[in-house]
Amino acid sequence: MWLSDTQKIGVGLTAFGLFFMLMGVMMFFDGGLLAIGNVLFLAGLTLVIGTQKTIYFFARKQKIRGTACFFGGILLVFLKWPFIGVIVELFGFINLFGDFFPVVIGFLRRLPVIGNVLSAPGISKIVDRLSGQRLPV
Repeated sequence: MWLSDTQKIGVGLTAFGLFFMLMGVMMFFDGGLLAIGNVLFLAGLTLVIGTQKTIYFFARKQKIRGTACFFGGILLVFLKWPFIGVIVELFGFINLFGDFFPVVIGFLRRLPVIGNVLSAPGISKIVDRLSGQRLPV
């Protein structure tokens, strides 16, 4: 699958958004970095999947609680409550994107170094629980 130039820019914006959010958390919940990360993440997501699909994704009836928490957390970060905002945003993120975790974990297991780490005895049990995979007994 080839990405268009707009989608490539969107992937870059999404990656930078996640990086800024990570740095904001590492810098003891710096509100400025978190706000920039949120804006970049949303802009990148919109460029990757398109405006209408983004609106449809966030407006689905099954995901309304996740959408409200995600955007409520972003609003709290903008209103200078970064710690509580990140917690609320993380809850919304898990509710919105939780269906993608098994796919992401399956992809990460196929990577050379990360796959070996995820297959380690102690870590594999945790990863299996996160991805929802059950081993046959």
